[in-house]
Amino acid sequence: MERCVLLELEEIACNIREFEGLTRKRPIANIARIFESVRGEYGNCIIDFGDDAAVIDIVGDDYLLFAADGIWGRLIDASPWWAGYISVLVNVNDIVAMGGKPIAMVNILSTSDKNALDTILKGIKEGITKFGVPMVGGHLHPDTPYTSLSVAIIGTVKKDCLLRSDTANANDTIIAGFDLNGRIGPNSPYSWDSTIMKTSVEIQKMYQTITKIGEETPATACKDISNPGIIGTLAMMLEVSGVGARVDVNRIPLPAGVNLEDWLLVHPATAFIFTTPPGTEDEILNCFENVGMTAAAIGQITEKRKLTIHDENNSATVFDFKRDIVTGIAV
Repeated sequence: MERCVLLELEEIACNIREFEGLTRKRPIANIARIFESVRGEYGNCIIDFGDDAAVIDIVGDDYLLFAADGIWGRLIDASPWWAGYISVLVNVNDIVAMGGKPIAMVNILSTSDKNALDTILKGIKEGITKFGVPMVGGHLHPDTPYTSLSVAIIGTVKKDCLLRSDTANANDTIIAGFDLNGRIGPNSPYSWDSTIMKTSVEIQKMYQTITKIGEETPATACKDISNPGIIGTLAMMLEVSGVGARVDVNRIPLPAGVNLEDWLLVHPATAFIFTTPPGTEDEILNCFENVGMTAAAIGQITEKRKLTIHDENNSATVFDFKRDIVTGIAV
């Protein structure tokens, strides 16, 4: 079914480029430059900057996965409870996107506001219950004039089932998979909540299917869709993979009642981008369908290092990676 695109593609492309959820990633380039001389100094680190989690080689058949997320101050101000809850969600997503199993988390929480502290902790507690990953420690600054929250997580993944985001290949098909059974907000117009209303069993079953894709399909790359939105997250994948892409916006699954231009700037709670060789798409699409998620082949990876969106009549370049920076991390 054709859907109405209210904005021209050029305007949509501009909105994505200028979206704060994406432009906030640019300072990563300077961080990577500062650490450049000491990257790769330690032989047990397989992946460091540029992926959803660092990958550490340990003895045995598994890799150790290590990730951290700081929660956007706007979300903390809007709803401390949601900030605590989503601090668990986004960290679990980072491990799952690598094909891994989350093991445990720690946090750093700073606030002198006792009500904010209690509310954040209640959100974290609900996240622990929902996603089945324990919070095993952390550090509290009880005397700061501001409120901030960061969480780190570890997980494991079988060495032969690791999903990376820097391994998308030219001619691969791009697949986007979502849990569309949710709602916008309520704490941010750029968040899609599809977890609060579900049981922990339902949610964990969805996450287990990502691990299954890593184990049982020929998927070449994966990344969880986060604050930069669908196209912005894909741009991060393309940048580190050294490739480009063409995306048909009419193929992107939409929730009922949500416009395309709004949906492209949303952080969906449970959503992932995969790449896979042509002819293998159904293996991944079926995995999503089997757990009640919605997935579609939305485009193709190209050798030309540009990210272009198109419909049946027009196209627009979102990023030209020869001159544009998303995170500044490249192969």
